[in-house]
Order: sequence, then C-alpha cells, then structure tokens
Amino acid sequence: MKKTDTHQNILNAAMELISQKGYLKATTREIAALAQVTELTLFRHFGSKENLFKEILDTHSLLPNLKKFIPQLNGLSYIDGITAIGVRCLEIMKIRKPMIKIMLAEMNSYPESVKQVHNNFRDELVLTLADYFKSGIRRGELREFDHKLAAGMFFAIIFKFFREEEIIRDHDLQPLEIAETIKGFVDIFAYGTIKPVK
Repeated sequence: MKKTDTHQNILNAAMELISQKGYLKATTREIAALAQVTELTLFRHFGSKENLFKEILDTHSLLPNLKKFIPQLNGLSYIDGITAIGVRCLEIMKIRKPMIKIMLAEMNSYPESVKQVHNNFRDELVLTLADYFKSGIRRGELREFDHKLAAGMFFAIIFKFFREEEIIRDHDLQPLEIAETIKGFVDIFAYGTIKPVK
C-alpha cells in the first residue's frame, strides 16, 4: 500500500468512527484497525489523535471546500456570490451532519488541546469569508464594514438554522428549501431591514 493511500485510509477511518462515536470515544486503536494498519503506523502519519482531528477539519470539512469554491465566484454579483456560499455551506453541513451532531454533543468535554484545534478551525473559516467581503470592499462593490464580524455573523446564522432544522427538529432540508432560505437570509443580510429613504 502506498504511503498516500495509507494516510487517506486512516483519515477515512477516523472520519467514519468520529461520525459514529465522537472524538472522545473513537480510539486510535479502533481507527487503526478500521484502516487496516497498526496503531504505530497511525502515529507515524499523524503524531497524535489531535493532529488527526485537525487534518480531518483541514481536509474534509467546510473550510477546504470554501477555499476551493470562493475563487470560482469571480464574475458573479455580490448577491449571487454570497447566496452561492450560503447554499454551499448548508450542503456541506448536511453531508457532515453525523460528525457535527456528535461534536455538538461532546464539545464541552473536549480537552483544551482539541478545543483549540476547533477554535483555530472556526477562526480560519471566518477569515476565509472575511477575505471575500474585504475584496468586495476593495473593489468598491461594498461599503466599509467590519468584514470579520460580518463573516462570523453570516456563519452563525446559517449554522443556527442548520442546527435547529437538521439536528433539533431532524428535518431533512431539501435543495429548493435550502435555496429559498438562503435567498431570504441574504436579502436581509445584504440590504438590512430599514426602509430605504426616497
């Protein structure tokens, strides 16, 4: 087996077990067994369970998807671009629902090192979208505003909607429903709620 195949097999096994059992209950021994490698091989590739979790977030989560997706939005209007980002966020959250559900349940029990991995991931996610807003400000398409705060708000509202619908209500959001919800949210996010002065 090639080194890259081994690495990916371990990542896939970790994703599967963490999605089923959570980070805290999925042991490195179980992950190695599912990947059909020794535990020593797992540690050779990742060094620690925390590093393995970090790589899962870096390669199999919303963050890498958005980093690839946002550059494809060149040429779209701001409204169309931010709508596409919102839809993509919800689509990826749906795909990763089992892992998100378990992470929410066990987040308060994480050791500090794992909480830090999660916080760094969240910060980088916000900065990725903040850069998108910042480039719109530089081009003169958007007014000056706190782009980091706006990015945090954007993700918070979408995640809250996902959590309430998909996790709390166990409602399977359909593509048309996702598109309509994001369209309504973007309208409020981009234009506000105050009536324009004529």
